[in-house]
Amino acid sequence: MKRNSVVHAATEWLEHESVPAEQSLSGDPHTGVAELGTFGGLEVGVWEMTPGVMSDVEAEELFVVLSGAATVEFDDDSPTLTLGPGDVVRLAKGAKTVWTVTETLRKVYLT
Repeated sequence: MKRNSVVHAATEWLEHESVPAEQSLSGDPHTGVAELGTFGGLEVGVWEMTPGVMSDVEAEELFVVLSGAATVEFDDDSPTLTLGPGDVVRLAKGAKTVWTVTETLRKVYLT
């Protein structure tokens, strides 16, 4: 992303791919990403997941949900997160998660 510019993250085009079989737990989830560049040494981008359930191992990440609905469950004693528009979320590196997306979820992330 160039300095002094704008990206319309809510409508940015994302090319979707199927979630790898070893991560797909239910449904037919797809993800898409647009890497926008770096800021202060962090990668910035837009990520989206269609309805379904997938497992993941997280990077150290901060994100803001733009649209959609999901829950994120953890394999440790962390409480389940219920996500919706406007939520700001921090995930710890190495956290093992299960994402259940009920309405296509789009977020802007820094990692």
